[in-house]
Amino acid sequence: MRVSAKADYALRALIEIAVRDDGRPVSAEELGRLQDIPHGFLQAILADLRRAGIVVSQRGQSGGWRMAARPADVSVADVIRAVDGPLVSVYGLRPEAVSYNEAAEVLQLVWIAARSSLREVFETVTIESLAARELPPEVAARTEDKDAWQPR
Repeated sequence: MRVSAKADYALRALIEIAVRDDGRPVSAEELGRLQDIPHGFLQAILADLRRAGIVVSQRGQSGGWRMAARPADVSVADVIRAVDGPLVSVYGLRPEAVSYNEAAEVLQLVWIAARSSLREVFETVTIESLAARELPPEVAARTEDKDAWQPR
């Protein structure tokens, strides 16, 4: 899987919003400065997150962005879907919609299994856990496998 800059930036911006104890809105300018995210790109990402009900904007002098949903209720999968669409797609189609001839039909099962594997991680890690710098034990355990760190 390839993580897009859009998904990475969205998650980083949400972590910045979630770590604020006072719950006050954070300006897009400040989010961009803190995480080194280009302003125009960040505005588009925040608009996607607003459409998904993850953040809300507040206008005015003390305006900015804040969580619309509780950080504990927003998973990494929710964020990726909000900014990039489905977790796994095969030339733009969801894996269950792909069809192959008999010789290659087993590929569909590979795409379904890959999506299931991604869900195991992305749907259990929340913005709250990222802001607290704590991963669920089953996800943290995956990072302890030395083979997981090997590029291939």
